[in-house]
Amino acid sequence: MSDAHRYSIEPTDPTAHLYEVRVTVAIPNEAGQIFAMPAWIPGSYMIRDYARHVVAIRAEADGVGLLVRKLDKSRWQTEPTERAVTLVLEIYAHDESVRGAHLDMTHAYFNGPCVFPAVVGQEDGECEVEIIAPDLACARKWRVATSMQRAGAESYGFGDYVAGNYAELIDHPVEIGNLSIGEFQVGEIPHVIAIRGNTKVDMARLCHDLQTLCAFHMTMLGSPSDLDRYVFLLHAPGSGYGGLEHRWSSSLVADRDSLPIRGDEGISPEYRTFLGLVSHEYFHLWNVKRMKPAAFTPYDLSQESHTELLWVFEGITSYYDDLALVRSGLITASDYLEMLGQTITRVLRGQGRRRQSVAESSFDAWTKFYKQDANAGNAIVSYYAKGSLIALALDLKLRTETKGRVSLDDVMRACWAKWGETGEGMSERGLEEVSADVSGLDLGDFFDAAVRGTGELALEPLLHEHGVDYRLRKAKGRKDKGGDEVDAAKLPAVWLGAKLVVRGGKPIFASLSNGGPAERAGVSPGDELVAVDGVRANVSGSDTRIRRYRPGDKSELTVFRGDDLLALKLQWTEAPADTCYLRMSEEENERQARRDIWLGS
Repeated sequence: MSDAHRYSIEPTDPTAHLYEVRVTVAIPNEAGQIFAMPAWIPGSYMIRDYARHVVAIRAEADGVGLLVRKLDKSRWQTEPTERAVTLVLEIYAHDESVRGAHLDMTHAYFNGPCVFPAVVGQEDGECEVEIIAPDLACARKWRVATSMQRAGAESYGFGDYVAGNYAELIDHPVEIGNLSIGEFQVGEIPHVIAIRGNTKVDMARLCHDLQTLCAFHMTMLGSPSDLDRYVFLLHAPGSGYGGLEHRWSSSLVADRDSLPIRGDEGISPEYRTFLGLVSHEYFHLWNVKRMKPAAFTPYDLSQESHTELLWVFEGITSYYDDLALVRSGLITASDYLEMLGQTITRVLRGQGRRRQSVAESSFDAWTKFYKQDANAGNAIVSYYAKGSLIALALDLKLRTETKGRVSLDDVMRACWAKWGETGEGMSERGLEEVSADVSGLDLGDFFDAAVRGTGELALEPLLHEHGVDYRLRKAKGRKDKGGDEVDAAKLPAVWLGAKLVVRGGKPIFASLSNGGPAERAGVSPGDELVAVDGVRANVSGSDTRIRRYRPGDKSELTVFRGDDLLALKLQWTEAPADTCYLRMSEEENERQARRDIWLGS
């Protein structure tokens, strides 16, 4: 028998959402082999305890049952034996997110951490994997899409696959079902997009745009030495959005209506958002999947791994995802500035930016960013959104103060050379040190203020130096994302200082802004808004109602808090100018030239 660990996975009961997973260890630990399920999945920084989905577990050796003892929440140990040990697990799979595993009569999907236990002490051993086809009439035409290397399986087929070690094994998500497949090349590297969902996508157009985007990214940092294939796994339901990066692939969720169909011209805002998602996950190919924090080298999947650098690996990636769209020619400069204005708006509307730095947000991602409550907007800042703005500020500052000699592109290339394929992790101040070395600038005050501080970023003067005017206005309503100019006469004079959502057909206060009118009136998250000044309230009409009021006006809010009906006194205050839009300067001067170089025009 081979010394490699032999895994198999079979969708045994799709209606009950159950997989059977087997792992055979040829040479088990003589004291009893320990197996462990990961507590989290790389790229999503929250303890998820995947062992909780194990419904049943048993072990055998040459067909004879072995005692299995549970050591803690995620580890099991078999009794000692000199024979090969096989662990058999029954795993419940009903999580359709990109972080989970799912199985029903329409498809099968899984991430390795959800279904494959590690052979403790032998994680470096090769892993052979058999993906077994379900014995179902509905599955006769199912195909398999994964970036895992085939070891006998036909292209897009069931059968044998192989991974170099356990870390690689769990970095290859698998999608199985009636898939639409598109293939394209980036240089000499084959790329695939496999789509699950009832779509009528223009596959030729989609592959052309993805090829354009991926080729552009490849020019910046170069092809990693081990990148010999790449797979996009896309679930396209009626609604949904998300993504998770992997070393040779990514899992994506996007609305089916966001994808292009035959006859579409141009790029819709929805398709633009989808391309930004693809761009983000693809850039992770370099930034976090190969170049990563020292705290993740290697990953400890049994517990939290804290680092202050998530703003580097998610924030900088979030900066380059949309920037690559304009630099590659897929969208216009005006489109990009609209998207950038929306990002600035998201940050400005979160009061948590004044309380938490992005370094703290990165460190506390496990307990705060990924476990948000009704007060999240007042207490935390997104290391994605503000991190991207720090990257923007750093890029423009480098370009300005070195007179165009150095940009963030140069810093990222230097970081890649230092940490990309060396196996070493980036130190907590590593990017800051490389930025200073490459530029020759003293950037200590910038990083102290932007990364470890909670003040406002000096975006307005930096953008001005690059031919872009930074402007603020009030929000026109609850659906206003920013990024565009609006006639001031159409903007409300006051604000409620709260987010209203519909739950069970009722208007509910989902969150409140600290110091806003609703909070000062005594409203609590979860309250049901019944009426304003005696008139029944509804979410869809709230924007129109608010326009009737002026700063200083007073109203009575009637709310249900549980079963109690309360009458609260509210005083309207002036709406904040927290909505950003950006405009290109029309003057033909040095600032315009700098803008064109920055945006790749």
